[in-house]
Amino acid sequence: MHLVDSNEKTVLVTGGGGYIGSHTCKALAESGYTPISYDNLSTGHAELVKWGPLEVGDVGDAKRVKEVLEKYRPSACIHFAGYIQVGESVLNPGRYYQNNVSGTLVLLEALLESGVMGFIFSSSAAVYGTPQTSPIPDDHLLTPINPYGESKRIVEGILGDFGTAHGMRSVSLRYFNAAGADPDGESGELHDPETHLIPLVLQAAIGKRSDITVFGDDYGTPDGTCLRDYIHVTDLARAHVLALEMIGYGVTARAFNLGNGKGFSVMEVIREAERITGKRIPVVLGGRRRGDPPVLVADSSRARVELGWAPRYPGLDEIIGTAWRFYSARETVEK
Repeated sequence: MHLVDSNEKTVLVTGGGGYIGSHTCKALAESGYTPISYDNLSTGHAELVKWGPLEVGDVGDAKRVKEVLEKYRPSACIHFAGYIQVGESVLNPGRYYQNNVSGTLVLLEALLESGVMGFIFSSSAAVYGTPQTSPIPDDHLLTPINPYGESKRIVEGILGDFGTAHGMRSVSLRYFNAAGADPDGESGELHDPETHLIPLVLQAAIGKRSDITVFGDDYGTPDGTCLRDYIHVTDLARAHVLALEMIGYGVTARAFNLGNGKGFSVMEVIREAERITGKRIPVVLGGRRRGDPPVLVADSSRARVELGWAPRYPGLDEIIGTAWRFYSARETVEK
């Protein structure tokens, strides 16, 4: 069956109950779209689905995907659903290829059969592996060093092939370090287990962790700790809306970096978190982690020129401040 009467303002959002997915659903709703969150809730949260209906299901379940497509007849899909832990991907690569690659392929085939030809893909800076230049341009060689990054690279390749063979229009957005929370406090980062630096630091500030481990202080950076490009999640969400508009003009198989274009060190993050929270954060020094590049910073000039996108919350104070307000509010409610 082919859908020909799709609703131009309805968008299927896989992983809509997740961190970036929920923020993007809010951005879509504010831009006049109706986001349909499709989430198996294995890591997503029903409480974060606030801007459209929730349909529970797995992207690898072709029958269930088609049921939802027939029910809502969306014009496009934004695909967030996937496993994201780099370390786990190294230990259990089959799980990542099964879900992130095979599951995405099932989703794409269902979309194609239903006539949904627009696709925005949640990719990652992990496709670059250890960069040869900094900041990293969008046309940098793709040499991922773990199964998570490789799964993202493979899907980007599949999207190029689907564009050539079927005319599917797609944009892949390569995030650097997503961070922060909705400035209105309506959504935030609720990973379990948590692996990202800023929420881990805030957990230490709240007292849910005894300390924070810094992995290496002898890199060739100003304070010896790794530099990373932190990008506010609300800025990431807005980029998905812009990408959706871009594929409406027939653009296909484009990829864009999304980052601030500057790096903040691990110790800068910890010191700024101490300033914002007013709490001391105990630090334990650990050795370097294998595969950790000293610096990962994005060159997002292509997104600025072609998408018309630029970060609105570039400051570390804004990124950590919004995250802290979200966490401290939840802590107060939970108590």
